Amino acid sequence: MQAIYRVEGNLVTTSPDAAGPWDPGMQHGSAPAALVVWAAEAIPAPVPMRIARVTVDLMRPVPIAPLALETEVLREGRKIQLSAIRLRAGEHVVVGATVLKVRLQEQTLPPEAAVAAVTLPGPGQAREEQPSFSSSPFVAGISMRAALGRFGVPGPGAIWYRVDRPLVEGAAVSQVMRAVVAADLCNGTSAALDFRQWTFLNADLTVSLARQPVGEWILH
Repeated sequence: MQAIYRVEGNLVTTSPDAAGPWDPGMQHGSAPAALVVWAAEAIPAPVPMRIARVTVDLMRPVPIAPLALETEVLREGRKIQLSAIRLRAGEHVVVGATVLKVRLQEQTLPPEAAVAAVTLPGPGQAREEQPSFSSSPFVAGISMRAALGRFGVPGPGAIWYRVDRPLVEGAAVSQVMRAVVAADLCNGTSAALDFRQWTFLNADLTVSLARQPVGEWILH
């Protein structure tokens, strides 16, 4: 299986390539976060919508093992859809998440709403990064380009990330899936402490999206 996950009904088969650098039997947090987004995007909405917020709680270590996928629409109307996504390993909920979608509608915004252009180098001009744990299975499927600073080195940083492998078998990697994968790597993007001396894992993840991401590369 080339993809990280195979989803058949509510049964999720997990590839060993989901593993992070901490434990070969446990998934990197980016992997289930992307699966949550995939599941939420598959829920029909009453009108055209996009994801505006993803909140993922990693309630227990997520094993490299079969998972049960549960989805539930908590609230739905003409303007929003709020859904809950849960991943179970055996009897335990290992991931609990909520995903908020908002209605798509074209608007003409005033000039003061414009976002300043990014002045950092693009991925084609940025420096290729190969952090010490880049050989771990999940991270090996991600390209990194440093526009500012270095990954895992204390101090300000800005890194371009690109997912280079399929995440869910038979499905394209969506822009929001790419965004949450990059977001879970934030503790190495602008680290305050040295990774070689300190461990600081993400116990949860919240990503707010003012717009749909564009392109394969995500800057974080």
